[in-house]
Amino acid sequence: MDFAYDARTEELRAKLLAFMDEFVYPAEAVAHEQRAQLASPWDTPQVVEDLKAQARRQGLWNLFLPDAEYGAGLTNLQYAPLAEITGRSPQLAPTALNCAAPDTGNMELLAQFASEEQKKQWLEPLLAGEIRSAFAMTEPEVASSDATNIETGSSGRVTSTSSRGASGTSPGR
Repeated sequence: MDFAYDARTEELRAKLLAFMDEFVYPAEAVAHEQRAQLASPWDTPQVVEDLKAQARRQGLWNLFLPDAEYGAGLTNLQYAPLAEITGRSPQLAPTALNCAAPDTGNMELLAQFASEEQKKQWLEPLLAGEIRSAFAMTEPEVASSDATNIETGSSGRVTSTSSRGASGTSPGR
């Protein structure tokens, strides 16, 4: 398999490297200072919102999403070197490009499997970077942070699905 970067990947890499040098790395100290002043650790520093706006202007938004209707339409081979670059500033760059977990996986699932109503309620604001999402996993009497311990399961056939175990919901923020 040829792992050489194609022209689109090279173009995006150059844009992203310049974005990192010009905006992200200089913003790291600012973000640290702004986080220390926030009322809640869940609040977003203004510099992150500024970076998000700049990333959008530069066409560096939702790069992770392979569905061209909702994202950049990149393959994994094209996106991987870009993700590696954003990993050089893990506290800022992925969020600035709207490519941070768990939002990325949740957007992929919503884009592929959600109803139109769910897309309007959850996918559209996630794609716009207006909200964040979460992934929660818990079960009674089980250390669910270790996925090998999960007791809830499902078995499905074409016509029916059944589950076993206890499950619940997590309230949203």
